Amino acid sequence: MKIDGARVAVVGMARSGRAATKLLTEQGAVAIGVDQYPADPSIRPQTAEAFADVDLIVLSPGVPADLQELNAARKRGVPVIGDLELASWFLQGDIAGITGSNGKTTTTALTGHILKESKIPAQVGGNIGTPPASMVDTSRKGQWNVLELSSFQLETINSFHARIGAALNVTPDHLDRHHTLEAYAAAKGRLFETQTRNDYAVLNADDPITRAYAKRARSAILWFSVKERVSPGAYLDGESIVLDNLPLMTVREIPLRGRHNVENTLAAALVACVAGARHSQIRAAVMSFPGVEHRLEFVRDLDGVAWYNDSKATNVDATLKAIAAFEGGLWVILGGKDKNTDYSPLAAPLRERAHSVLLIGAAAAKIESQLNGAVPMTGCGTLEAAVKQARARAHPGDTVLLAPACASFDQFENFEHRGREFKRMVGEL
Repeated sequence: MKIDGARVAVVGMARSGRAATKLLTEQGAVAIGVDQYPADPSIRPQTAEAFADVDLIVLSPGVPADLQELNAARKRGVPVIGDLELASWFLQGDIAGITGSNGKTTTTALTGHILKESKIPAQVGGNIGTPPASMVDTSRKGQWNVLELSSFQLETINSFHARIGAALNVTPDHLDRHHTLEAYAAAKGRLFETQTRNDYAVLNADDPITRAYAKRARSAILWFSVKERVSPGAYLDGESIVLDNLPLMTVREIPLRGRHNVENTLAAALVACVAGARHSQIRAAVMSFPGVEHRLEFVRDLDGVAWYNDSKATNVDATLKAIAAFEGGLWVILGGKDKNTDYSPLAAPLRERAHSVLLIGAAAAKIESQLNGAVPMTGCGTLEAAVKQARARAHPGDTVLLAPACASFDQFENFEHRGREFKRMVGEL
């Protein structure tokens, strides 16, 4: 649609909403900020009246697409899109979009690192930190836009188009927003619905949901697997990674902890290979990758006790992967804001590898109930209390792991805030 002169409501005035507002203004639109809790008089309250005189509505990722306040505008034919769709109208260069319940931040960052180390022009953003709308000014023809994509962003796309789309895995998450696993999986699968025969879909062959995306994709399918040989694609052969039927590197050469990061490396290598990186460049770049903050991030060793920050583990599957990265001796900090999650799958691995669970936040009672005595548990309430408990009780050789399996919004602004506070507390011990 024609943006110049259009009246556009931007709903949700946090980082993504502000970026969308700036982009719209630069494109000649009249941008109208709307928020549930307006921070200043220029922002409209989030009511049906806020949308009565607009030509387009742009939703920030944190705003549900099924808001009742939008119904009257939709009935008038007003398009409702997300900030990702908006940005894609103006982004120059090809897009590599990476989604999944877990691992997408690491895989996106690693893909961008490989491309940059291979001298292939690229910028990284999306759900990873830089809103897509903020990337428009720095986008260029011949450059890759490597985007981490959430289900919230993908559920509102129409013409957004990824030259390369990757789905790492789909496990229950954000059911408080999507209500069912089927709806959540369908939102992520939209990434492949807008691709063409000239595009590429990179899919995890070991995950039944991502494997099923191949049925809806018109693009060329590339597989990755840690369980079987796949072609075309990348797979694990013993302790060696094979890419495009040629040896790439060994598992020991990957600097990231945990078996799940082998999967992330396979996916990133495939995406980078399609984008033009050579095997030797990919191997060297993987080996120099520093990792991602808040993802199994080593904080410090204190009197023989290792402290790790995995605040990005906001769902059960991510926490399972974090626990599996250690052989035992764990003190695991769990809890936060519940996302309509079943925590019972954590019971068996915790029983096997953890000394104790330290519970924090609003979901503490539910977690304790669903773990059903599988492991000793202590209700700490706050993260600070949990850190003090761990410091007092952990012995040399043990590991303290923040891997909450919950959102952070009950006590923190976001998972980054939670992780940085954890690191601050541990640093001050």
